[in-house]
Amino acid sequence: MKVLVTGAKGQLGSDVVKELQGRRHEAIGVDIGEMDLTDPAAVSCVLERTKPDAVIHCAAWTAVDAAEDNEEKVHLVNAVGTENIARECKKLGCKMMYISTDYVFDGSGTAPWKPDCKAYKPCNVYGKSKLEGEFAVARFLEKFFIVRIAWVFGKNGNNFVKTMLNLGKTHSSLRVVNDQIGTPTYTPDLARLLVDMIETEKYGYYHATNEGGYISWYDFAEEIFRQAGYETEVVPVTTAEYGLSKARRPLNSRLDKSKLIENGFRPLPDWKDALKRYLAETEH
Repeated sequence: MKVLVTGAKGQLGSDVVKELQGRRHEAIGVDIGEMDLTDPAAVSCVLERTKPDAVIHCAAWTAVDAAEDNEEKVHLVNAVGTENIARECKKLGCKMMYISTDYVFDGSGTAPWKPDCKAYKPCNVYGKSKLEGEFAVARFLEKFFIVRIAWVFGKNGNNFVKTMLNLGKTHSSLRVVNDQIGTPTYTPDLARLLVDMIETEKYGYYHATNEGGYISWYDFAEEIFRQAGYETEVVPVTTAEYGLSKARRPLNSRLDKSKLIENGFRPLPDWKDALKRYLAETEH
């Protein structure tokens, strides 16, 4: 299978390319400078030239706080850029996989969000732009996967684990929020699942994070320092007490992943195991 991967140099995209290559698929990775998502002519040129069987769209504006001051740019990348790809996939008759986020929901309540739930109410600019991207994919295509993920960490790019490890070297204690609940997602594990999915025609909306139950960022930080052997004290605080963030964060990022098993897909491993492998692979 020939698969075009956008955001191929990013945290997730790089692992998706690696996973595709490991399975003998032809992976065509594009990133900033190689294809301008916001330019329909540029998108058309790349897809017409490569003629992929499928597109895995990982590229996105993901700087959540910066998005609040750059709404037009974020809309162009996450909404218009996604629509440009969806239009071309429709023309070529190829599959499309769009990587979305728990931020399309408002984060209220405590019940896990189901993948086919339509109670959308993004709580920030980033979430709104990703939801607009979802709408574009569903409007133009029938052969699509929309996969919502949360709390992503991987070897490439910035993430919570890397931030905690860096801060833990210079701080004896750190304040971390304990009222935002979700589950981490390790990019190599997610990449394996995404390629499992793109090899099928089991289209639709899915949620994908690692297994191991729902935790807070405080719980995650505690486990990071425990496994890394740091003595950094983690002080639990509420989101209101923590302050600082420009963009509002969802308190409830619990994602219901039961649809994966119902459709025969193998779930991701436990997040603690994923963290252990991440620390080993990054030599912490």
